[in-house]
Amino acid sequence: MSNQSMSFKGLRLLVVDDDRDTRTLLTFLFELEGAEIITAASAGDAIEIMSFFKPDILISDIYLPDENGCSLLIKLRNLEAKRGRKIPAIALTASAFDEDRNRALLAGYDIYRCKPIDLDDLSSTVASLVMLEEYA
Repeated sequence: MSNQSMSFKGLRLLVVDDDRDTRTLLTFLFELEGAEIITAASAGDAIEIMSFFKPDILISDIYLPDENGCSLLIKLRNLEAKRGRKIPAIALTASAFDEDRNRALLAGYDIYRCKPIDLDDLSSTVASLVMLEEYA
């Protein structure tokens, strides 16, 4: 991480990834900067979490054990539309295939990033999405 610290105080993130190390890393990164973060290892867990947690940002893997991340995003966006909200979403995946990138962006992900994670880039991307939403 760079020496420049970003504050994510008050920001609520939902991270969906079946890789425990990714969930742990992102939890550490964003909690360190003041965010509230809840993680899920599957799409089913993420949908359940949405019943009590209203995230400001979704960061999700595309290949989940129980469902594709693209169909998960569509379900979450439909849930949020009923609440009058739209969650910005980042696809964070190990897949560098153009077809996966195109599918994710067509499903509604705002940003597509490949693993391994560049923490500075991810932090900046989250900050940019938050700024866009504040002025939307």
